This record gives sequence, structure tokens and C-alpha cells, in this order.
Amino acid sequence: MSASNLTARNSVPALRARKGGEPIVCLTAYTAPVARLLDPHVDILLVGDSLGMVVYGLDSTLPVTLDMMIAHGAAVVRASERACVVVDLPFGSYQESKEAAFRASARVMAETGAQAVKLEGGLEMAETVAFLTARGIPVMGHVGLTPQSVNTLGGYKAVGRDAEAAERIAADARAIAEAGAFTLVIEGTMEALACRITEEVAIPTIGIGGSPACDGQVLVTDDMLGLFGAFQPKFVKRYANLGEAVGEAAATYAAEVRSRAFPGPEHCFGMKKATN
Repeated sequence: MSASNLTARNSVPALRARKGGEPIVCLTAYTAPVARLLDPHVDILLVGDSLGMVVYGLDSTLPVTLDMMIAHGAAVVRASERACVVVDLPFGSYQESKEAAFRASARVMAETGAQAVKLEGGLEMAETVAFLTARGIPVMGHVGLTPQSVNTLGGYKAVGRDAEAAERIAADARAIAEAGAFTLVIEGTMEALACRITEEVAIPTIGIGGSPACDGQVLVTDDMLGLFGAFQPKFVKRYANLGEAVGEAAATYAAEVRSRAFPGPEHCFGMKKATN
């Protein structure tokens, strides 16, 4: 990566300074072609461990490995120039200790060229966030519905519905912000709670099933484009239905191959078009 490429990107300090300002735009990217298309339009490209479900057809994010995240993260960095690239730390790579988290994060930063890592958790991860940020690794936090804790939570459902749960999530958010995270994803919470957290913390919040009051928003790109059809969360707005378009294109292609309409002379080398 060239020095000019690095300085052209949205930086961690610049994004942190967006608190209360123009909303931050974030989408996921897992591959070079998609990263290249999204890069001119977003502030952050998130290489999410959601790739386990979206790309690999897994039932959850839990089987995703650090090597998988690094491979996809490097592809996204290579294909982008403007966006800040953030790579998820996968399940099991950082929870054991702050030292384990540093080793995993150092690999991500060194082998991908990304600008930051993201990890899930609240109070229990605050010490780890402080440890990483003190050693030059920018961290994006993630509270509320945390997919890596799906077994503990009992499924993918909104959290913070009662006062006790809401207070616990708010405390998690404050702890991660105070530990030095530069942004905070709030996922799958009651709208009022996401709004409250946004008011209470000094760093930008990025909602996904949070609140319009958050300092930014993120969606899984394949959800947003209608490419991932296994289920559609309530918080997803589909801006296109490319899944249907892909199916129609494939059906047309199959019909033309079977009828020998494709390939035509114009698609072949040294074959003359028929003349009347």
C-alpha cells in the first residue's frame, strides 16, 4: 500500500470527530469487486464476520476463522482507496485474554493493511479495548445484539427490552467508549436505548437496528441488495432486489445454452456471421 493511498482514506481520528455531525455511512464488504463498487460512496467498509453466513453458507458467525477474516480483509483493502477498512475479530480470537486479542489484531493490521479492528462485548472487554488502543490498534466496539453470543442470547432477537437489560447495555457502551474505542456499533436494541447511548457516549455510534439518532448506520450489503435470502431482519431496507435479477439472468442464459442460441457467431473467434 502506498503512502498516498493511506493518507487518502478516511482516518480513525476524522471518523471519531464526526460525533454529532454528518452521519457516517458504513456497509459490509467481503470481496474485491464489491469493495471497489462501494468505496466511492461509504465512509467505512466493514469486513464483517457475517461473511460466514453470507459467503460460506454457515449457520452462524461462530465457525469463522482468523485466516478467513485476514484473506477477505486484504482483498477489500486492495480494492479500495477512500473508505476506512475495519475487520472483525472472529469468535475465539480475542476473548481469552488481552494478549491473545493483541496477537490476533496485530495479524489483521499487518496482513491486511486495514485501519482498525472490531470486537463484540461490553464491560468484560473494556480492559482489552484499552490494551489494544494503547498499543496502536484502533478499535470499533459492538454492543447490544452481539451475534457471536447467539447461543447465550438464545437467538437473533432484539435486546434491551426491560429496564435492567437496557441499563446493562448502556453500561457496556459507556465502558467500551471510555476504554478508547473510536466508534461503537449498536445492534438490535430498542430505539430509545440506542438514542440514549448515542447521547451518553462521546464517540460516534453506528446503528444497525438501533436508532435514526445514531451518528451513522451500517447494513450487510447482501441484505441491502437483496442477495441474501435466508431471512430478512426487521431493520433491513432493501434498496435493490439483485437476487431476483441474478436468477432471471441465469434462467435466460440456461435457456439460450440449451437452445444453442448462445454462443452466437459474435462470441466466437474466426466464425463468420450467417448471411442471407
